[in-house]
Amino acid sequence: MAGGNWTAQNKVRPGIYINFTSKGARTLTPGERGVLAGIHPLSWGPVGEIMTIDPSADVTPYIGYGITAPQARFLREALKGTDVTGAPTKILLYRPTAADSAAASASVSEGVTATARYPGARGNDISIVVAENVDAEGVFLVDTLVDGVQVDQQPAATVADLHPNAWVQFSGSGPLAAVAGVTLAGGADGTPAPSAYPDFLTALEPYSFDILAYDGTDNTVRDAFAAFVKRISSQEGRYAQLVTTGADHADSRFVINCKSGVVLDGGEVLTPQDTVWWLAGAEAGAQYYQSLSCAAYPGAVDVAPRLTGSQIETAILGGDIVLSEEFGQVRIETDINTLTTYTEETGEVFHKNRSMRTCSNLANDIYREFSLHYKGKVNNTEEGRGLFKGAVLDYMKKMYSKGALRERPTGEDVEVLVGDSIDSIIINLSFWLADAVEKIYMTVTVL
Repeated sequence: MAGGNWTAQNKVRPGIYINFTSKGARTLTPGERGVLAGIHPLSWGPVGEIMTIDPSADVTPYIGYGITAPQARFLREALKGTDVTGAPTKILLYRPTAADSAAASASVSEGVTATARYPGARGNDISIVVAENVDAEGVFLVDTLVDGVQVDQQPAATVADLHPNAWVQFSGSGPLAAVAGVTLAGGADGTPAPSAYPDFLTALEPYSFDILAYDGTDNTVRDAFAAFVKRISSQEGRYAQLVTTGADHADSRFVINCKSGVVLDGGEVLTPQDTVWWLAGAEAGAQYYQSLSCAAYPGAVDVAPRLTGSQIETAILGGDIVLSEEFGQVRIETDINTLTTYTEETGEVFHKNRSMRTCSNLANDIYREFSLHYKGKVNNTEEGRGLFKGAVLDYMKKMYSKGALRERPTGEDVEVLVGDSIDSIIINLSFWLADAVEKIYMTVTVL
């Protein structure tokens, strides 16, 4: 199934091709947003593959640490949401390959080796204890401990009786012997390989997501990520945005640039790179009818560094998301992306991320529903085109009921026409996007 933008009716693949401009049957229901994708160097977990993490799940199997651990801070921040919007509903996390990474290991007894399931420094926190089983002669109880806490126990007489668990695998031959405790060593994280980032994008491409996070400082990688989200949005019809930092003057509706760091209520100072994960999670969790302007960062008590009023204005005019502190809360000044050059086709309305969410939802929902229930199933007749029109109009009315559109759509706002070929149609939509109130101008007359 193909998608994306179109300039002429010359597409080869069957698909849904949608253009957005700023010029003025089956139920099609607005879908939910909430998928965040990102890459992060880790000390544990599968390497070079997309891990799908449910926010309510224990993250230990994926990253080797619980959600409260310092090493899980990036996920903890991503899952905070805001005071007005929810957290991501799913995280697609990728651990990059790393040069000089190594899996920890240890000789448990003569001829018996325990090796960490994954490479990384977390393997150095694993220990093995082998104790005689008083209830069965010749049988031992083999315990696997992480940070001194038992995570697995197996009865075994020889190495062949042992099975890999979530933390270690055993190798060798011969009988077991009692060991008071041996700690694995040699585990190393290594340095992410340059090829890890294009490999991540290749692995991510088959997945649907709303926000891609990049918290690094490499300009080449950042540009590649920005080009990736623009390509899958405009050429494949799967709309998404990149949240990053350091993307000054990116001038793209597909790129959101985080300018601020924060101070958490426990005194921890987060850089803009750290804050990217919170902002990415908040942008992913915000629904198409919600704005993050003035949304609060839970647990943040100050910004780092603080900016003057003129510095904030300069940053906003440059297309940056800036945080500021007021009344003990840290809030987003205005929910914008880096688009600052406007044209007739790409007007200022697309500078707001709420507008982007509304348009992205509409495109992604029509792409999905028409692919499943209309393409190849509905005749290109007046009656068939009427089904398309009714479905789209009903969809727009539901968006209006959520406050995403300024005016209630009517039949005049949807036009379905015969295309140039026998198997194509053209759908023209027009609507006014709504936005949240951000500026209040008040005149007070005192008599």
